[in-house]
Amino acid sequence: MKHFTTLALLFHLGIAGAYAQEIPVKMTFSGTNVATLINLQPNTVTDEQHSAGNGTFGAFTFRELHADLSPSPQPPSGCSGPNFAVVAGAGVFRFQDGSLLIVAIKDGSGCIDLAAGHAALTVNYQVTGGTGRFEGASGSLTTTATLTAYCATPLTRRHF
Repeated sequence: MKHFTTLALLFHLGIAGAYAQEIPVKMTFSGTNVATLINLQPNTVTDEQHSAGNGTFGAFTFRELHADLSPSPQPPSGCSGPNFAVVAGAGVFRFQDGSLLIVAIKDGSGCIDLAAGHAALTVNYQVTGGTGRFEGASGSLTTTATLTAYCATPLTRRHF
């Protein structure tokens, strides 16, 4: 469970590469990933991701709810640290022009490098639809990201 707390701290800055129709798509984003009380699947931790960024298709926001299982039944290749599987969930990319791209999680995995303060994450999605320029979209989407810890200075109380 403490590894999921670490993961929640790790998802503040990231860079992802996505592949749509075998075409590389670059996306840079920042956001948060926090545990919720929602239970998508038994014996997992459900996280909510909120991020925003810019990429090949323009500015976007991404909202996702996903279930993680730790440790992963099949750790990522070469992973010697804490690891987890992304086992269920769905999300929506909203682009600046109002177009939506809707995705469902097929599977995914992550490996946390505590010494380096980052995690490597790969998630495979099934595109289930969209609106606007993504109307009728289907297919697969894979994201790979390096999640980096972000430590903010605690807020101090000011009296006026």
